[in-house]
Amino acid sequence: MSEHIVPKKIYYRIFGALLVGTALTVIFAFINLGNFNIVAALLIAIAKALLVITFFMHVKYSSRLTKLWVAVGFIWLFIMLAITMTDYLSRAWLVYRP
Repeated sequence: MSEHIVPKKIYYRIFGALLVGTALTVIFAFINLGNFNIVAALLIAIAKALLVITFFMHVKYSSRLTKLWVAVGFIWLFIMLAITMTDYLSRAWLVYRP
């Protein structure tokens, strides 16, 4: 376990950044950006998740093994999303003939 002590100022800054990210998410939800809406929402969500993982879960100050397992978790998530998207995107290829 990490014995690194993080000052409260860092936690307040991260909390502020998460609030700004939430506000940006709400603002982009009311703006019609076409196909860019989902991209903007995902980029903001990824940034917020990285802040939480890095600072609140103390991965920044953890061992290399912990960082490796976090990276493996993200790689696995992207693999599962890729498999899901190949199924979703290939459904239009099917031709149903009664």
